[in-house]
Amino acid sequence: MIGSDLRSSSSKNNILHKAQEVVGNLLSKIKQVETQRVNLQAEEGYKCKRRKNSSYKQVMSRTVDLIFESKWQDEGVGARVRRSIGHAELRNFDPFLLCDEFCGRAPAGFPDHPHRGFETVTYLLQGEVNHEDFMGHKGKIKAGDLQWMTAGRGIVHCEMPGGKEDTLGIQLWVNLKRTDKLVKPAYQELVDKDIPKGEKSGVKVKVIAGEAFGIKSPVYTRTPTSYLDFTLSSGSQLDQPITSDWNCFAYILSGEAAFGPEGKEKICTAHHTVALKRDGDHIHVHNKSSEPCHFILVSGKPIGEPIVQHGPFVMTTQEEIMQAMSDYRGAKNGFENAATWNSSYAD
Repeated sequence: MIGSDLRSSSSKNNILHKAQEVVGNLLSKIKQVETQRVNLQAEEGYKCKRRKNSSYKQVMSRTVDLIFESKWQDEGVGARVRRSIGHAELRNFDPFLLCDEFCGRAPAGFPDHPHRGFETVTYLLQGEVNHEDFMGHKGKIKAGDLQWMTAGRGIVHCEMPGGKEDTLGIQLWVNLKRTDKLVKPAYQELVDKDIPKGEKSGVKVKVIAGEAFGIKSPVYTRTPTSYLDFTLSSGSQLDQPITSDWNCFAYILSGEAAFGPEGKEKICTAHHTVALKRDGDHIHVHNKSSEPCHFILVSGKPIGEPIVQHGPFVMTTQEEIMQAMSDYRGAKNGFENAATWNSSYAD
């Protein structure tokens, strides 16, 4: 009887153990299925969110649309420029109207002249420039300094190299939307030490406008704009975010680098402009050469309005251009001081 009871108890324990094992396996499988369901649901939700987000684009580097070289041409009085935006290859690149690498030595320069309807951005790389306008604003832009001038309804000014060395810099023209074209003229000026700078993995940046490496510029841009000065050491690489629906270009100041994703990259050398397609959310740049590569990377939100330009006046209709010319000649509607003012630098 005792032996029989022991065998019966052992059998029951085995059955119970097997039952527990089956239940445990079943629960484990149920848990795995539930985990897979939750993961799939989360993934589908993420995909749905990306599809609904109109600003979303596939994470990839932009590719190169156009490359062209800028050669020296005469401009102003005795000065020379290499024209990037504004060149025959790329007349306008909304919101950008012009981008010049300029060079000159006193007495050459850009004597008294007017502007209306946009902004001029002067970034000096070498030498110095004396600046004065008909409202009494006067100063000196030195190497590394920035002047962001909103011409708005009208400015007459001069920009003349100072000192004994050649002056070298970049001037960018940024268009304004129609409702901003007649705003009051204004300046934002930063000396070199006040322009934010950063360095990462062999890449140096000056953040003139916008953001890079988590560093933001204090410059306010009426037309949303990013303006970055990069120097890539030999072998270094850069992946700089670009707002997906903005136009973007680079201008190479010295050296060379490959622009675009691996396998589709294009080599760009000094004094060439690289216009990028709007097919990615960043630009990949790789300096495969033995020398540093120095370039500016500029992007901006397109305005999408007509561009009617007559020299230094940029409006949206021919009638507005005629009005600007009439206002300047008649010294009215923002040009009141034009008839009597002469700069002291351009005598």
